[in-house]
Amino acid sequence: MPVEGDVAPDFKLMGDDKKIHKLADFKGKYLVLYFYPRDNTAGCTIEAKEFTSMISDFRKAGAEIAGVSDDSVDSHCDFRDKQGLKVLLLADPGAKVIKAYDSWGNKGVFGQGTIRNTFLIGKDGKILKAFMRVNPLGHADSVLSFIKQL
Repeated sequence: MPVEGDVAPDFKLMGDDKKIHKLADFKGKYLVLYFYPRDNTAGCTIEAKEFTSMISDFRKAGAEIAGVSDDSVDSHCDFRDKQGLKVLLLADPGAKVIKAYDSWGNKGVFGQGTIRNTFLIGKDGKILKAFMRVNPLGHADSVLSFIKQL
């Protein structure tokens, strides 16, 4: 499991913009990399809409936001369009990156799947903060508050 101070696990994933995105693309900025279970579900929609509503505040603080799930790029595009999202959504259909960030596991009655975790990655590619098993409501505000304290 990656912990604070570790170099963040690298990734290379297709985004809802139909472009490949790598960790190195975000060098020199903070990256809020959040993992979520499923497009167009209640909690995931709340979380994505909160990050979207605050995206200009995150950018003013020098941060970009990317959400990751094991949904397809097409699913991400539908989710983005239906909900009016402005955050980058990355597709990890094999859950390789999700597992590298220790965000795959037992979800009780829901079985195995993506666990709602967020990693704040520093400008140097190291993990500054891990927010584990988060509640989607108000989470974006908590992450932004943490960034503003840096």
